[in-house]
Amino acid sequence: MGSSTLFMPSSTVHLHRHDLPPDLKLGPMVAVDTETMGLNPHRDRLCLVQLSAGDGVAHCVQIVPETLGGRGADCPNLKQLLSDPATVKLFHFARFDVAILRKSLGVTVAPVRCTKIASKLVRTFTDRHGLKELCRELLGVDISKQQQSSDWGAAELTTEQLQYAASDVLHLHALWARLEALLVREGRLELAEHCFRFLPARGELDLLGYVEPDIFSH
Repeated sequence: MGSSTLFMPSSTVHLHRHDLPPDLKLGPMVAVDTETMGLNPHRDRLCLVQLSAGDGVAHCVQIVPETLGGRGADCPNLKQLLSDPATVKLFHFARFDVAILRKSLGVTVAPVRCTKIASKLVRTFTDRHGLKELCRELLGVDISKQQQSSDWGAAELTTEQLQYAASDVLHLHALWARLEALLVREGRLELAEHCFRFLPARGELDLLGYVEPDIFSH
C-alpha cells in the first residue's frame, strides 16, 4: 500500500492507495465523502473515499478495482472505521454516500450525521443547502467545485482533484457545529437524530430501486 502527501496553504492531504494505514486514529467523529464515476450506485464505481478528523488534515483512500491491478473492496482498515459503532461518520448528503459504500465495500455505515439534512431542517428560509453554499454562508469559506465532474477513475489523480476532494471533508466539523446549534435552538435535534438513524436504511432502499415509486408516498 503506497501513500503520498500534498501540502496545501491551510491543510494537508494524504493519498493512500487501497486502504488506510492500520495505526491511523481519527477521533470520535470523522468527516467522510466519496468520489465516484457517476451518481448511479448500480452502474458507477467508487473511486475515492475522503476522511478528516476536522484538524485540517484529509486522508484520501483510492479504491482501485482488481481488474485494474488494485485490491478493490479489500480495505479492512477503512471498512472497520466506517462500520465502527463508536465513531460518528459526518457527511454532506449521506444518502448517496452510505448507499455507494454499502454497494462497493459491503459495509453498513453507522452512526451517521448529515449536514444537508440538518440544513434542510432548520434553514427553511432558503433552498440553498449545497456544501458550497453552506460553507460560504455559515463559515465564510469559498470552496471550488471545478473538479466535481472530472475523471475520478484515473490511475493518477491530479493535485487539483485531491485539493477538491479534501475540501469536501475539511469543513464538515465546523459546519456541523453551526448546524447542531441551530437544531438545538429550533427544537429539532431529536428529529434530526431520527432522520440520521434512518439513513442506512434509506441507502438500502435506494439500492433496491425504491426511489420511484417512493414507498412513503400515497
